[in-house]
Amino acid sequence: MKPLKYILILFATGLLFQNCHSDKKKNTEMAQVYKCPMTCEDDKTYSAPGNCNICKMDLVAIDETPKTQVNDDNISEESIFNLTSNWHTEENKTIQLKELKGKTLVMVMIYTSCKAACPRLVADMRNIEAQLPDDKIKDLQFVLISIDPTTDTPERLKSFAIENMMDGEQWMFLQGTESGVREFANVLSVKYKEISPIDFSHSNIISVFNPAGELIHQQEGLGVDNKETIASILKTVE
Repeated sequence: MKPLKYILILFATGLLFQNCHSDKKKNTEMAQVYKCPMTCEDDKTYSAPGNCNICKMDLVAIDETPKTQVNDDNISEESIFNLTSNWHTEENKTIQLKELKGKTLVMVMIYTSCKAACPRLVADMRNIEAQLPDDKIKDLQFVLISIDPTTDTPERLKSFAIENMMDGEQWMFLQGTESGVREFANVLSVKYKEISPIDFSHSNIISVFNPAGELIHQQEGLGVDNKETIASILKTVE
């Protein structure tokens, strides 16, 4: 009878282990929720996968326990480096935004055929760059993203950069897909609308991101006092 007794004990132990494992798995699944990676709706979460109602990005699975990091690269939930869209530079190099990690980013959305607001935004970007100490420039990346990816090819962006004396290493122009541009505009709260094939109405916003890709400051308007923008940039490169 002893062997049978031992068999029954082992069998009961196995069932107990299996039930505990099952309960643990069940509890883990219950704790899993979904959230917009850009926190467009603050702390709002969802019980099933899907898309953000605002920026339309795929929701990411998170635990109910609050987390400040979403991957091993120490990229926070608020970082634009979570975006996975591909972009073409004025040098026709394909990149993702996460490749800009480590530098303070000063970003604006324009289009090269613009004759009104965009030239003034470009002037504002150059004015900001001119007010920064030369020894800090190496830690910065000034990025101009086209809202007209059909017209603004890498070749056109390159010509535009040269014409405006913005072809140094600290300057970068990006052409994306229509969906990628729309996604990024939503992240920046930039609104734009096509009026004609080569004309758009759009917000006039210059955004500053820290080296981790987190938005720290926005300057809105044309020809405005950029003192606060300069101060925000310098705080990230001290």
